[in-house]
Amino acid sequence: MLLEINNLHFSYRQDQPLFQNLNIRFEEGKIIALAGESGCGKSTLLNLIYGLLDWENGDIIFDGTPLLGPKGNLVPGEAEMKFVAQNFDLMPYSTVADNVGKFISNINLSKKSEIVNELLEVVGLQEYANVLPKNLSGGQQQRVAIARALSVLPKLLILDEPFSNIDFPRKIELRERLFRYVKQHNISLIISTHELQDIMPWVDQIVILQGGRLIQNTHPEETYKEPYNPYVAKLFGEVNIFNETEMKDFQIPKFSYYPHEIKVSENGLEAEVLESRFAGNHYWNKIKANNRELIVYSSNKLENPIRITFA
Repeated sequence: MLLEINNLHFSYRQDQPLFQNLNIRFEEGKIIALAGESGCGKSTLLNLIYGLLDWENGDIIFDGTPLLGPKGNLVPGEAEMKFVAQNFDLMPYSTVADNVGKFISNINLSKKSEIVNELLEVVGLQEYANVLPKNLSGGQQQRVAIARALSVLPKLLILDEPFSNIDFPRKIELRERLFRYVKQHNISLIISTHELQDIMPWVDQIVILQGGRLIQNTHPEETYKEPYNPYVAKLFGEVNIFNETEMKDFQIPKFSYYPHEIKVSENGLEAEVLESRFAGNHYWNKIKANNRELIVYSSNKLENPIRITFA
Protein backbone atom coordinates (compact mmCIF):
# COMPACT_ATOMS: atom_id res chain seq x y z
CA MET A 1 0.00 0.00 0.00
CA LEU A 2 1.52 3.32 -1.04
CA LEU A 3 -0.49 5.65 1.19
CA GLU A 4 -2.65 5.02 4.25
CA ILE A 5 -4.73 7.57 6.12
CA ASN A 6 -5.80 6.14 9.47
CA ASN A 7 -8.27 7.71 11.90
CA LEU A 8 -7.36 11.21 10.77
CA HIS A 9 -8.72 14.19 12.69
CA PHE A 10 -8.21 17.75 11.48
CA SER A 11 -9.86 21.09 12.28
CA TYR A 12 -9.16 24.62 11.14
CA ARG A 13 -10.75 25.75 14.41
CA GLN A 14 -11.74 23.82 17.52
CA ASP A 15 -15.40 24.49 16.83
CA GLN A 16 -15.08 23.63 13.12
CA PRO A 17 -13.88 20.03 12.62
CA LEU A 18 -13.35 18.97 9.02
CA PHE A 19 -12.00 15.41 9.15
CA GLN A 20 -13.12 13.14 11.98
CA ASN A 21 -11.81 9.59 11.92
CA LEU A 22 -11.05 9.65 8.16
CA ASN A 23 -9.70 6.38 6.71
CA ILE A 24 -8.53 5.95 3.08
CA ARG A 25 -6.08 3.62 1.27
CA PHE A 26 -4.22 4.42 -1.95
CA GLU A 27 -2.47 1.67 -3.92
CA GLU A 28 0.81 2.17 -5.73
CA GLY A 29 0.82 2.94 -9.46
CA LYS A 30 -2.82 4.07 -9.54
CA ILE A 31 -4.44 7.23 -10.85
CA ILE A 32 -6.89 8.35 -8.18
CA ALA A 33 -9.46 11.12 -8.54
CA LEU A 34 -10.38 13.06 -5.42
CA ALA A 35 -13.79 14.61 -5.98
CA GLY A 36 -16.50 16.55 -4.21
CA GLU A 37 -18.10 19.98 -4.07
CA SER A 38 -16.08 23.06 -3.12
CA GLY A 39 -15.40 23.07 0.61
CA CYS A 40 -15.62 19.28 0.99
CA GLY A 41 -11.96 19.02 2.06
CA LYS A 42 -10.16 18.02 -1.17
CA SER A 43 -7.41 20.68 -1.09
CA THR A 44 -7.02 20.36 2.68
CA LEU A 45 -6.48 16.61 2.40
CA LEU A 46 -3.84 17.11 -0.30
CA ASN A 47 -2.04 19.65 1.89
CA LEU A 48 -2.13 17.22 4.82
CA ILE A 49 -0.71 14.38 2.71
CA TYR A 50 2.12 16.56 1.41
CA GLY A 51 2.97 17.79 4.90
CA LEU A 52 1.89 21.41 4.69
CA LEU A 53 -0.63 21.19 7.55
CA ASP A 54 -0.50 19.59 10.98
CA TRP A 55 -3.30 17.25 12.02
CA GLU A 56 -4.61 16.59 15.51
CA ASN A 57 -4.89 12.81 15.66
CA GLY A 58 -4.38 9.81 13.42
CA ASP A 59 -1.66 8.68 11.03
CA ILE A 60 -0.66 9.32 7.45
CA ILE A 61 1.67 6.54 6.31
CA PHE A 62 3.55 6.86 3.01
CA ASP A 63 5.40 3.85 1.60
CA GLY A 64 5.47 2.27 5.06
CA THR A 65 6.78 5.35 6.87
CA PRO A 66 4.60 7.52 9.13
CA LEU A 67 4.62 11.15 7.99
CA LEU A 68 5.32 13.89 10.51
CA GLY A 69 3.85 17.03 8.94
CA PRO A 70 5.25 20.53 9.56
CA LYS A 71 5.89 19.76 13.26
CA GLY A 72 8.45 17.13 12.28
CA ASN A 73 9.91 18.55 9.06
CA LEU A 74 12.15 21.62 8.95
CA VAL A 75 11.38 21.96 5.24
CA PRO A 76 7.68 21.53 4.34
CA GLY A 77 6.83 18.70 1.98
CA GLU A 78 7.88 15.10 1.46
CA ALA A 79 10.97 14.00 -0.49
CA GLU A 80 9.37 11.36 -2.72
CA MET A 81 6.22 13.38 -3.45
CA LYS A 82 5.59 16.38 -5.64
CA PHE A 83 2.61 18.67 -5.19
CA VAL A 84 1.32 21.15 -7.77
CA ALA A 85 -1.14 23.41 -6.00
CA GLN A 86 -3.03 26.47 -7.22
CA ASN A 87 0.03 28.70 -6.69
CA PHE A 88 2.72 27.42 -9.02
CA ASP A 89 5.84 28.82 -7.28
CA LEU A 90 7.86 29.24 -10.49
CA MET A 91 11.18 31.08 -10.71
CA PRO A 92 10.07 34.33 -12.43
CA TYR A 93 13.44 35.28 -13.94
CA SER A 94 14.37 31.83 -15.24
CA THR A 95 13.11 30.43 -18.53
CA VAL A 96 10.45 27.77 -18.81
CA ALA A 97 13.17 25.19 -19.60
CA ASP A 98 15.20 26.22 -16.54
CA ASN A 99 12.11 25.97 -14.35
CA VAL A 100 11.34 22.48 -15.62
CA GLY A 101 14.97 21.41 -15.11
CA LYS A 102 15.27 22.93 -11.63
CA PHE A 103 15.46 19.57 -9.82
CA ILE A 104 17.43 17.67 -12.51
CA SER A 105 21.16 17.09 -11.95
CA ASN A 106 23.65 19.10 -14.06
CA ILE A 107 26.17 16.24 -14.18
CA ASN A 108 24.99 15.25 -17.68
CA LEU A 109 23.71 18.41 -19.38
CA SER A 110 22.76 16.69 -22.65
CA LYS A 111 20.66 14.14 -20.73
CA LYS A 112 19.09 16.96 -18.72
CA SER A 113 18.18 18.82 -21.90
CA GLU A 114 16.64 15.65 -23.34
CA ILE A 115 14.48 15.15 -20.23
CA VAL A 116 13.37 18.79 -20.21
CA ASN A 117 12.38 18.62 -23.88
CA GLU A 118 10.44 15.40 -23.27
CA LEU A 119 8.54 16.97 -20.38
CA LEU A 120 7.80 20.13 -22.35
CA GLU A 121 6.33 17.88 -25.03
CA VAL A 122 4.16 16.13 -22.41
CA VAL A 123 2.64 19.48 -21.36
CA GLY A 124 2.62 20.94 -24.89
CA LEU A 125 5.05 23.82 -24.28
CA GLN A 126 8.04 22.99 -26.50
CA GLU A 127 7.87 26.36 -28.26
CA TYR A 128 7.95 28.22 -24.92
CA ALA A 129 11.24 26.73 -23.65
CA ASN A 130 13.05 30.10 -23.64
CA VAL A 131 10.13 32.23 -22.43
CA LEU A 132 9.93 33.67 -18.91
CA PRO A 133 6.98 32.46 -16.79
CA LYS A 134 5.74 36.03 -16.26
CA ASN A 135 4.94 36.15 -19.98
CA LEU A 136 2.77 33.03 -19.83
CA SER A 137 -0.93 32.66 -19.07
CA GLY A 138 -2.07 31.05 -15.83
CA GLY A 139 -2.82 27.81 -17.63
CA GLN A 140 0.62 27.74 -19.23
CA GLN A 141 2.31 28.40 -15.88
CA GLN A 142 0.33 25.51 -14.44
CA ARG A 143 1.65 23.21 -17.16
CA VAL A 144 5.24 24.32 -16.44
CA ALA A 145 4.73 23.46 -12.77
CA ILE A 146 3.39 20.00 -13.70
CA ALA A 147 6.40 19.33 -15.97
CA ARG A 148 8.80 20.41 -13.20
CA ALA A 149 7.07 18.08 -10.73
CA LEU A 150 7.37 15.15 -13.16
CA SER A 151 11.09 15.80 -13.73
CA VAL A 152 12.17 13.92 -10.59
CA LEU A 153 9.88 10.93 -11.23
CA PRO A 154 8.26 11.10 -7.79
CA LYS A 155 6.63 8.05 -6.26
CA LEU A 156 3.52 10.17 -5.76
CA LEU A 157 2.39 13.18 -7.76
CA ILE A 158 -0.38 15.29 -6.23
CA LEU A 159 -2.29 17.69 -8.49
CA ASP A 160 -4.89 20.13 -7.19
CA GLU A 161 -7.35 20.99 -9.99
CA PRO A 162 -4.62 20.74 -12.68
CA PHE A 163 -6.87 21.54 -15.64
CA SER A 164 -8.80 24.42 -14.10
CA ASN A 165 -6.88 27.18 -15.90
CA ILE A 166 -6.43 25.40 -19.23
CA ASP A 167 -8.58 25.94 -22.32
CA PHE A 168 -10.54 22.96 -23.64
CA PRO A 169 -8.40 21.92 -26.68
CA ARG A 170 -5.18 22.03 -24.62
CA LYS A 171 -6.89 20.23 -21.77
CA ILE A 172 -7.71 17.25 -24.01
CA GLU A 173 -4.08 16.98 -25.18
CA LEU A 174 -2.57 17.48 -21.73
CA ARG A 175 -4.66 14.97 -19.84
CA GLU A 176 -3.91 12.13 -22.28
CA ARG A 177 -0.16 12.86 -22.39
CA LEU A 178 0.02 13.34 -18.63
CA PHE A 179 -1.84 10.16 -17.74
CA ARG A 180 0.15 8.10 -20.24
CA TYR A 181 3.42 9.49 -18.85
CA VAL A 182 2.64 8.68 -15.22
CA LYS A 183 1.48 5.17 -16.13
CA GLN A 184 4.60 4.60 -18.23
CA HIS A 185 6.85 5.63 -15.33
CA ASN A 186 4.74 3.97 -12.59
CA ILE A 187 4.09 7.28 -10.85
CA SER A 188 1.11 7.19 -8.51
CA LEU A 189 -1.18 10.16 -9.04
CA ILE A 190 -3.80 11.78 -6.82
CA ILE A 191 -5.74 14.43 -8.71
CA SER A 192 -8.48 16.61 -7.25
CA THR A 193 -11.06 17.66 -9.80
CA HIS A 194 -14.47 19.17 -10.43
CA GLU A 195 -14.54 17.46 -13.83
CA LEU A 196 -14.91 13.74 -13.23
CA GLN A 197 -16.40 13.07 -16.65
CA ASP A 198 -13.30 14.47 -18.38
CA ILE A 199 -10.81 12.16 -16.66
CA MET A 200 -12.92 9.03 -16.14
CA PRO A 201 -11.23 6.97 -18.92
CA TRP A 202 -7.86 7.26 -17.15
CA VAL A 203 -8.80 6.91 -13.49
CA ASP A 204 -8.41 3.70 -11.45
CA GLN A 205 -10.25 4.86 -8.34
CA ILE A 206 -12.59 7.70 -7.34
CA VAL A 207 -12.55 8.97 -3.77
CA ILE A 208 -15.51 11.23 -2.98
CA LEU A 209 -15.64 13.56 0.02
CA GLN A 210 -18.66 15.39 1.36
CA GLY A 211 -18.20 17.81 4.24
CA GLY A 212 -14.98 16.08 5.29
CA ARG A 213 -16.54 12.60 5.23
CA LEU A 214 -15.59 9.76 2.89
CA ILE A 215 -18.78 9.05 0.95
CA GLN A 216 -17.65 6.59 -1.72
CA ASN A 217 -14.35 4.98 -2.69
CA THR A 218 -14.76 2.65 -5.65
CA HIS A 219 -13.80 1.95 -9.27
CA PRO A 220 -15.02 4.70 -11.67
CA GLU A 221 -17.55 2.42 -13.39
CA GLU A 222 -19.11 1.40 -10.09
CA THR A 223 -19.14 4.98 -8.81
CA TYR A 224 -20.88 6.18 -11.96
CA LYS A 225 -23.39 3.35 -12.27
CA GLU A 226 -24.06 2.88 -8.57
CA PRO A 227 -23.63 6.26 -6.84
CA TYR A 228 -24.00 6.05 -3.09
CA ASN A 229 -26.37 9.03 -2.90
CA PRO A 230 -27.67 11.96 -5.01
CA TYR A 231 -24.61 14.05 -4.05
CA VAL A 232 -22.33 11.52 -5.78
CA ALA A 233 -24.57 11.21 -8.84
CA LYS A 234 -24.60 15.00 -9.35
CA LEU A 235 -20.79 15.12 -9.51
CA PHE A 236 -20.98 13.49 -12.95
CA GLY A 237 -23.11 16.25 -14.47
CA GLU A 238 -26.79 16.49 -15.27
CA VAL A 239 -28.85 13.80 -13.61
CA ASN A 240 -32.50 13.14 -12.76
CA ILE A 241 -32.96 12.43 -9.06
CA PHE A 242 -36.08 10.66 -7.75
CA ASN A 243 -37.39 10.37 -4.21
CA GLU A 244 -38.96 7.15 -2.94
CA THR A 245 -42.49 8.17 -3.90
CA GLU A 246 -41.41 9.08 -7.43
CA MET A 247 -39.51 5.80 -7.79
CA LYS A 248 -42.78 3.96 -7.05
CA ASP A 249 -44.77 6.18 -9.42
CA PHE A 250 -42.31 5.60 -12.28
CA GLN A 251 -41.75 1.96 -11.27
CA ILE A 252 -37.99 2.36 -11.40
CA PRO A 253 -35.41 0.50 -9.28
CA LYS A 254 -32.91 3.29 -8.56
CA PHE A 255 -32.94 6.94 -7.45
CA SER A 256 -30.81 8.45 -10.24
CA TYR A 257 -30.97 8.36 -14.03
CA TYR A 258 -28.59 10.23 -16.29
CA PRO A 259 -30.28 11.92 -19.29
CA HIS A 260 -29.02 9.28 -21.73
CA GLU A 261 -30.58 6.52 -19.60
CA ILE A 262 -34.11 7.72 -20.35
CA LYS A 263 -35.03 6.54 -23.85
CA VAL A 264 -37.75 7.57 -26.26
CA SER A 265 -39.60 4.41 -27.28
CA GLU A 266 -42.81 3.27 -28.94
CA ASN A 267 -44.00 1.49 -25.82
CA GLY A 268 -43.56 3.29 -22.57
CA LEU A 269 -44.76 6.06 -20.31
CA GLU A 270 -46.49 9.01 -21.96
CA ALA A 271 -44.52 12.26 -21.75
CA GLU A 272 -44.81 15.84 -22.98
CA VAL A 273 -41.92 17.63 -24.68
CA LEU A 274 -41.41 21.07 -23.10
CA GLU A 275 -38.12 21.99 -24.83
CA SER A 276 -35.81 20.37 -27.38
CA ARG A 277 -32.47 22.09 -28.04
CA PHE A 278 -29.46 21.19 -30.20
CA ALA A 279 -26.42 20.53 -27.96
CA GLY A 280 -23.76 19.26 -30.37
CA ASN A 281 -23.61 15.47 -30.34
CA HIS A 282 -27.15 15.23 -28.94
CA TYR A 283 -30.35 17.13 -28.37
CA TRP A 284 -31.03 18.41 -24.85
CA ASN A 285 -34.68 17.91 -23.97
CA LYS A 286 -36.87 18.92 -21.06
CA ILE A 287 -39.92 16.68 -20.85
CA LYS A 288 -42.76 16.14 -18.39
CA ALA A 289 -44.05 12.77 -17.23
CA ASN A 290 -46.14 11.93 -14.16
CA ASN A 291 -46.19 15.67 -13.38
CA ARG A 292 -42.41 15.59 -13.09
CA GLU A 293 -39.93 17.46 -15.32
CA LEU A 294 -37.04 15.37 -16.61
CA ILE A 295 -33.92 16.02 -18.68
CA VAL A 296 -33.43 13.59 -21.57
CA TYR A 297 -30.79 13.38 -24.32
CA SER A 298 -31.76 12.19 -27.80
CA SER A 299 -30.16 11.88 -31.22
CA ASN A 300 -32.99 13.80 -32.90
CA LYS A 301 -35.13 16.80 -32.04
CA LEU A 302 -38.15 15.64 -30.06
CA GLU A 303 -41.71 16.58 -30.88
CA ASN A 304 -44.96 15.60 -29.15
CA PRO A 305 -46.27 13.04 -28.55
CA ILE A 306 -43.55 10.76 -27.10
CA ARG A 307 -43.23 7.81 -24.76
CA ILE A 308 -40.23 7.03 -22.58
CA THR A 309 -38.63 4.05 -20.88
CA PHE A 310 -35.87 3.91 -18.26
CA ALA A 311 -32.74 1.99 -19.19
